[in-house]
Amino acid sequence: MKSFGLLARIVAAIILGIAIGSISNEWLIKLFATFNGLFGNFLGFVIPLIIIGFIAPGIGSMGRGAGKLLGLTGIIAYGSTIIAGIIAFLVAKNVYPTLLSGQSLESFSDPTEGLRSGFFDVEMAPPMEVMTALLLSFVLGLGIAAIKGDTLLHLTEDFRDIIQLVIEKVIIPLLPIHIFGIFANMTYAGQVTTILSVFAKVFVMIIILHLLYLILQYTIAGSMSKENPFAMLKKMTPAYFTALGTQSSAATIPVTLERTKTLKVRERIADFTVPLLANIHLSGSTITLVSCALAVMFLQGDMASFGSIMPFLLMLGVTMIAAPGVPGGAVMAAIGLLESMLGFGPTMVSLMIALYLAQDSIGTACNVTGDGAITSIADSISKRRNITETDKAEAF
Repeated sequence: MKSFGLLARIVAAIILGIAIGSISNEWLIKLFATFNGLFGNFLGFVIPLIIIGFIAPGIGSMGRGAGKLLGLTGIIAYGSTIIAGIIAFLVAKNVYPTLLSGQSLESFSDPTEGLRSGFFDVEMAPPMEVMTALLLSFVLGLGIAAIKGDTLLHLTEDFRDIIQLVIEKVIIPLLPIHIFGIFANMTYAGQVTTILSVFAKVFVMIIILHLLYLILQYTIAGSMSKENPFAMLKKMTPAYFTALGTQSSAATIPVTLERTKTLKVRERIADFTVPLLANIHLSGSTITLVSCALAVMFLQGDMASFGSIMPFLLMLGVTMIAAPGVPGGAVMAAIGLLESMLGFGPTMVSLMIALYLAQDSIGTACNVTGDGAITSIADSISKRRNITETDKAEAF
């Protein structure tokens, strides 16, 4: 299985799950459900640890930079991520009633209805509530930045590395099996046709949204730098396709940096902003997360209001900071918010993970391609505000 990428494994798991679920007896389905229950409980246990491991060192290390360029880049990236989420919400709210017509409450009232439970269950109580983990992460991160405590920063970074290993060595390898079990169970219960139909429609909509948002980003960047936005976007296509293959913003940094420097931005600006943006600019991932989350909610006949989705977006933009450069890092960081702020249950989370990971590479590609636009915008603003090389050096 290691010779296949994560996307290939997810697709294979879905296909096999449907095939096995259509011919299996109830005993075999309950066996798969037992694994799903254990894995889901473990995931619930790890979620607060993921939140602390990602957010605390991310805020602590970022907050130590005092340069104007750091603040400028961070504000633009955060704003871009939030705007992307708002656009995805508005499109989903207006398009889903037509696009997913007949697949809402009337035909799919409860994602758990008809699904088989496992032979046994093992409770794995999380060490703390999700909101407690979020608050603790902010307190630790801001405290580390304020006191400039190297010891505590290194401790949280080591903890982040441990959590990253858990994701890379345990959660990611077992996810295809988990998704296989979910789809086998849903096929046995007669629900898989609805899910696959939603997958296909949402996938196409997300790709269109990514492309339109990239055009918007480069239109703004081009108008500020007096460059042709489509020519700029064309120069970034190698980074886009590299990210499709790697599924990691971090792994694509060398290509992103080389292509960004062709956009007529100052090299020293690009050298600083591109690695930073790989961790904090997640517009593509946000579009994918919001679109998938609202699709799963729509299956229950529910649709989030702007008042409920806005706090989720504001928290999401921070929660995903410094998510590890592994496939699925963004959705792992977002699970706690999905549960605590949007009311997702275990099966909804599983569907969300499957939906997101099937499209993870295109979200990452949108992220890194947009990094070039954000760098260009930051460069244009810094020239106008006379942010000098000295200011840039202070950011370190």
